[in-house]
Amino acid sequence: MKKQTVILFLVLVATLSLWAQRQDTLFTLSALKSYPFPNELVASPKGARIAWAFQENGRRNVYVAEGPEWISRPVTSFAADDGQEISSLSFSPNGDRLIFVRGGDHGSNWDDHLPVNVNSSPVAPKVQILSVSFAGGDLKVLGDGEEPVVSSRGEVAFHKSGQIWTVPADGSSPAIQLFTARGSNSNPVWSPDGQKLAFQSNRQDHAFIGVYSGATEPIRWMDPQFKRDGSPRWSPDGKYLAFVRTQGGGGKPDSILTRKHTPWSIVHAEVSTGISKTLWTAPKTLRGSIPTTHGSTNLHWAKEAIVFLAYADGWPHLYTLSPNTGEVRLMTPGNFMAEHITMNQDGTMFFFSGNAGPDEKDIDRRHVVAVSTKEPGVKILTPGNGLEWTPVPLGDGKNVAYISATAQRPPLPAVKPIAGGEQKLIGAGQLSAGYPDKLITPKQITYTTPDGLKVHAQWFEQPGKKGKKPAIIYVHGGPPRQMLLGWHYSDYYSNAYAMNQYLASRGFVVLSVNYRLGIGYGFEFHNPPAAGTAGASEYIDIRAAAEWLRQQPEVDGQRIGIYGGSYGGYLVAMALGRDSGLFAAGVDIHGVHDRTIERTRQMIAPDKYERAPDAQKALEVAWQSSPVAYVDGWKSPVLIIHGDDDRNVRFSQSTDLVRRLEEKGVPIETLVIVDDTHHFMSHQKQLKVNKATAAFFERRLQP
Repeated sequence: MKKQTVILFLVLVATLSLWAQRQDTLFTLSALKSYPFPNELVASPKGARIAWAFQENGRRNVYVAEGPEWISRPVTSFAADDGQEISSLSFSPNGDRLIFVRGGDHGSNWDDHLPVNVNSSPVAPKVQILSVSFAGGDLKVLGDGEEPVVSSRGEVAFHKSGQIWTVPADGSSPAIQLFTARGSNSNPVWSPDGQKLAFQSNRQDHAFIGVYSGATEPIRWMDPQFKRDGSPRWSPDGKYLAFVRTQGGGGKPDSILTRKHTPWSIVHAEVSTGISKTLWTAPKTLRGSIPTTHGSTNLHWAKEAIVFLAYADGWPHLYTLSPNTGEVRLMTPGNFMAEHITMNQDGTMFFFSGNAGPDEKDIDRRHVVAVSTKEPGVKILTPGNGLEWTPVPLGDGKNVAYISATAQRPPLPAVKPIAGGEQKLIGAGQLSAGYPDKLITPKQITYTTPDGLKVHAQWFEQPGKKGKKPAIIYVHGGPPRQMLLGWHYSDYYSNAYAMNQYLASRGFVVLSVNYRLGIGYGFEFHNPPAAGTAGASEYIDIRAAAEWLRQQPEVDGQRIGIYGGSYGGYLVAMALGRDSGLFAAGVDIHGVHDRTIERTRQMIAPDKYERAPDAQKALEVAWQSSPVAYVDGWKSPVLIIHGDDDRNVRFSQSTDLVRRLEEKGVPIETLVIVDDTHHFMSHQKQLKVNKATAAFFERRLQP
């Protein structure tokens, strides 16, 4: 008995030791999701002041800091996890006040201006424009509305119910409607002296650029045509406007399945007369089409040139355009993309975040990049293995602020001298004590698809565990998105990054795939043939990822799962419907399942007799590109999650799929998130989604 007791004791010690080692590699989802997420970073036009919005466990507040100490502090005190986002943050001209919108869901495809009521409150929240002192306190409601823009005189213009309103930034008098005009009027832009206001008047199949000069003068329209004009930008002297012109609605129906050039041009107009000239017309090539990356054309009027973004050389780059000669120059050559673009106060330099740098892995990162408007060529201001984005030059002309992260540390604001020097992190105290310190650095991997495309992905694996592991493929949404080798600049994809880390900590290998249609790898990757409703060629990359995983010695090829949201949910459903023998289980979060609906809207206008010449063929291809076409082959268990106030993907897409799967007897679990949107504005509800996802995979894939 004594020998057996010793053996049992040793077994118990070994078991407890293994349990302790297991616990040492784990962290809870609640702890992992406790990071504060910063966005809406802005700088004062004068001095060294910055502001941003922090989301901390669902509580969203405006924070500020000022040099040289750069100590962060809140200037608002919203205490509830109520889903009320903060957007359109900006400074008053003297830097003493901050203006922002509270409420709505401004990443939506429709109804982004409507209130979000995630807690099902009997009293619906409002979408309001607020103003607060930089010193803190003195919070004022300026009015209900959207898109506030502050003039050099401290007047705030915004749009409400299709009209433009104004109100003083300090709220000293009530908001008033500035004028009345037909159409839906938005995108207000003040002239440099604050005396005039340019805006876009959208009239469905056409849009005009208007200029309001005062109550006694009629609105002057800048060269109205049968076109859609937008993105008005003032010249530094306030005498001219530049704007983007695209085609108006209508025209003879063309082939749906044939890829076509989308024309656009930049127009120069004299404000006093409305007389215009076309300064530049995009090349009539696929690459010359109007860009669809973040921020679209990013039109600016710098000190001596108009600056815009184009894909003409195969990458989203900045170009200068002379308003006098029409000469165009590429300013940012190289195999990288530019996004989050800002201009300094005197219009001589631009800053952006780009996947550029000396390390070959930088194509899967973001760094702050600077370029002069005088000479082509870029300078990487933040090289290294970290990630930096949304640069904003400070009013002192010496520093640039941005958001900084690493593979382990979540995003935080930072400041760095433009001329070079050390980075100063801001707000690090907002990270909870003992924040999970076991995060891994994902590995950059590439694989080649059967049709010869090189695909980038990130590999997450917690070291130490022996034997073959179950694997999970993560599929991002968009699809014009790119997952990175660290924390992401989007709160939606920072959540996904945290989930990938958590799943790896639970013993899964996770592969996050940057499939074709995404950004970061050039025009042809972003705009592949036969993709989307034209054939879903992007699914080739997802299937190839699973086949690649099966070949890895660390992976149990019979236990490969897949999850993703939005477009990622669509590809999850495609995987489970077409290849249940390859994918053992999946979590489909607010995915699109029947693509014939959008195709039908495109090919059949209610007031037209004509149809596109390949309308029927396009409808057939759209059906073949839809997960619902493959329900008969769907065998693998699935968890379907959707918020029923989704404003990006119709809730009915999941209702329809659930009925089809139930009729076929497919093992199905569901989770409805009541009154929340596509972006899960409630922290607790996002946490609920994450926990359900992880629990599903542990039940279905762990032995």
